[in-house]
Amino acid sequence: MADVKTEYYEDKKGEWRWRKTHKNGEIIGASSEGYVNKKDCQANANRGSKAGDRWEFYKDKKGEHRWRCFASNGKQVGRATEGYKAKKSAENNAMANGWPGKG
Repeated sequence: MADVKTEYYEDKKGEWRWRKTHKNGEIIGASSEGYVNKKDCQANANRGSKAGDRWEFYKDKKGEHRWRCFASNGKQVGRATEGYKAKKSAENNAMANGWPGKG
């Protein structure tokens, strides 16, 4: 994805986080948690979709569509950074973050 840049930064707690930004400046993905080691943060950002991942699409309290991804151990490893009016838009955002699409 040449139009997407991954940025690594330290949060207020001193933990590492990542965010993916489209060339238009919009954040299209972000870490769900902070990491003590930058190496672990980078591994999470670049993990892609793995066998056993569970992708969940839902509506938030505002009625907007969102996604989140859970690893096979049940730990959340990714989420939408914003809500979308159309489910298809949330799915497109999830694909940009590793969702393999409907199987």
